[in-house]
Amino acid sequence: MTQTTAIDVRSIAPRDRHPTIFSTFRGLASGEAIELVNDHDPRPLYHQLQAEFPAGFSWDYLEAGPATWRVSITRLGDAPKKSGCCGCCGGGA
Repeated sequence: MTQTTAIDVRSIAPRDRHPTIFSTFRGLASGEAIELVNDHDPRPLYHQLQAEFPAGFSWDYLEAGPATWRVSITRLGDAPKKSGCCGCCGGGA
């Protein structure tokens, strides 16, 4: 059974959302997942994860708005991480 960590970002200050998500994702073992809850489509996060963890995650919409968006983000294998990040979310290495 896959272990899932729920993160409802609606209760997190905007400046802390992406650092919290990235920190949690980095701590996942292969096959573990984050269930992200948001009030809008978190598609920009998908692109940031793709840039840092190419082919290292799966992204599955569980609920697609209009008021609530839920996404399951699962860590795949031990895909190599790119070093650092762009820093735009405040979560730079």
